[in-house]
Amino acid sequence: MLVLELSFSPTPDRLAARPAHRERLARLHRDKVLLAAGPWADDSGALLVFDATRDRLDALLADDPYYRTPGVRVVGVREWSPVVGP
Repeated sequence: MLVLELSFSPTPDRLAARPAHRERLARLHRDKVLLAAGPWADDSGALLVFDATRDRLDALLADDPYYRTPGVRVVGVREWSPVVGP
């Protein structure tokens, strides 16, 4: 599993791009590629958990313009080995 961390800054571009991005996330969740996703409580960023290889995740990031939108920054991608959970 891979964990993607995002950082947000307040820009109208990010908020305008969010609905289409969330539709993509819902589709990835239905396909069981995305296990969980959501913003931090203070909306300073978000955490997404993927059941995908790094190559697959890179392709997903390249396919979604949200990750290149002003106000959205990929902080990091880390491999995660859960002890409890999916």
